Amino acid sequence: MSAVIEVRNIGKEYKLGAVTTRNLREDIARLFGGKADSSIERVWAVKDISFDVPAGQALGVIGKNGAGKSTLLKILSRVTAPTTGIIRAKGRIASLLEVGTGFHPELTGRENIFLNGAILGMSKAEIRRKLDEIIAFSGVAKYVDTPVKRYSSGMYVRLAFAVAAHLESEILIMDEVLAVGDAEFQKKCLGKMNDVARNEGRTVLFVSHNMAAVTQLCSQAIMLVQGQLAHSGSAESVVNEYLRFNASQVRKAGFSADTAVKAIRFVGVKEVQQEPAVGQMIELEIDVEPQDRGLSLDLYLKNRESIIATASSAYHSNTELIPGKAQTIRCTLGPVNLCLGTYHIDVELVMPKVRQMERYEDAIEFDIDKQPVSNLYHAQLEAGGRFGYWVPQQVWERV
Repeated sequence: MSAVIEVRNIGKEYKLGAVTTRNLREDIARLFGGKADSSIERVWAVKDISFDVPAGQALGVIGKNGAGKSTLLKILSRVTAPTTGIIRAKGRIASLLEVGTGFHPELTGRENIFLNGAILGMSKAEIRRKLDEIIAFSGVAKYVDTPVKRYSSGMYVRLAFAVAAHLESEILIMDEVLAVGDAEFQKKCLGKMNDVARNEGRTVLFVSHNMAAVTQLCSQAIMLVQGQLAHSGSAESVVNEYLRFNASQVRKAGFSADTAVKAIRFVGVKEVQQEPAVGQMIELEIDVEPQDRGLSLDLYLKNRESIIATASSAYHSNTELIPGKAQTIRCTLGPVNLCLGTYHIDVELVMPKVRQMERYEDAIEFDIDKQPVSNLYHAQLEAGGRFGYWVPQQVWERV
């Protein structure tokens, strides 16, 4: 299948530093004099990235904040020019990079549909043909003749997505703007993008921190690390690599002699057990040596896409930590009633209702490899990445 988007050795360099007060004549003199400006630091937001996207493919772009995802999409959308490399795109591109991109605040929603459509290269007749469908999908029909400056950010993104998704562009580029919408609208958007990619044969580039949404929508994915292409392949394999990478980064900055939390482990009644099983209690022991008074511990249990299944706090059990003393706190949750999959537990040392002191993401990991005994409270991953909240029994005590 021929590539609709070809990216070859793309790089984008930015200059950091103070803005000078030199005039144009001085700048020209320095340029032709070959003098370097030592006050300017240069940084590559993306560097030497190459990949192809075939027609009809949904490609996920993932990476941590600052990895270069948004910069890459801005280059592909022709919002900014690359410093190096070339891009070949066959067909019109519709982009939704920020809430309200291409909207004029003084115009009504209806007027902005025509304005945004014209910016995306659509004819007035084409927009008129899709107008009713766009308004119905957006869910803002009641306010479509109201200036958009009075819209909430959620209404903005509803209308902006509806325009981008329904106009007949061959390529749809989406940044993490769907996070602004509510869960119902996110699910609706993912369904529409699925339809756009699989049934209409259009190409989708999708940036998100919601790994469940990426694996649900995209067949392929790329992962950026510090502005460079680190991995590419099937969406599931790249997401797994991303989760492993994040876990390894956290472990490097984990427990040490300098941290208040020293260790966390699973325990059984008589001996250390590998991991909890369905129907059993989760028993955790946390070794901690706080220096300040009034501190407590919080736990967050989440699935591999970092969606929280449940949370628990020692504060609600009146288990306040003793300052300046090494101690072990046991937390018992359960009985386990989770879907199959890999789970992680985050640990936080907190001053309740004031601030977080220390946080340890993915401090411990376990797998559930048997079906839950019932589905009363079991956590389930639904379309759109929503996660049912598990409400277990909770006991905190000092060992």
